[in-house]
Amino acid sequence: MSTPEERLAELGHSVPEVAAPVAAYVPAVRSGAHVFTSGQLPMRSGELMCTGKVGGEVTAEEAYECAVQCALNAIAAVRAEIGELSRVARIVKVVCFVASTPDFTGQPGVANGVSELLGKVFGEAGVHARSAVGVPVLPLDSPVEVELVVEVADA
Repeated sequence: MSTPEERLAELGHSVPEVAAPVAAYVPAVRSGAHVFTSGQLPMRSGELMCTGKVGGEVTAEEAYECAVQCALNAIAAVRAEIGELSRVARIVKVVCFVASTPDFTGQPGVANGVSELLGKVFGEAGVHARSAVGVPVLPLDSPVEVELVVEVADA
């Protein structure tokens, strides 16, 4: 049976370095059997993949890819807290914020970037509850922000 990291590699991804916070917070906190990530932006190599509103300057396809990167950054924050991704017992909840124009209603499709990646990486443990929320603006003019709640198995 392959590990989550091996499944990520099969998909052409790897766990990135934990994204540095852009304000006064930490990337993730463990409380009991759960890890709560802070909102993760689509940072790649220290820079946002793109900026602007989905349905305006950012296409739904670009936003989907941003959501994938947000998920990778959240996975990195979780791994930094628990050591090994094989300790993830369940992805409990995903919240995906999409900065979008007033007429854009495809937030669920953008959030699928997160959900589909988590399903491929964690299998049944990656099936989760989710909210996809349209908002007028996100930090640094990011088009997408994602947070996770993850249940961790005992060591």
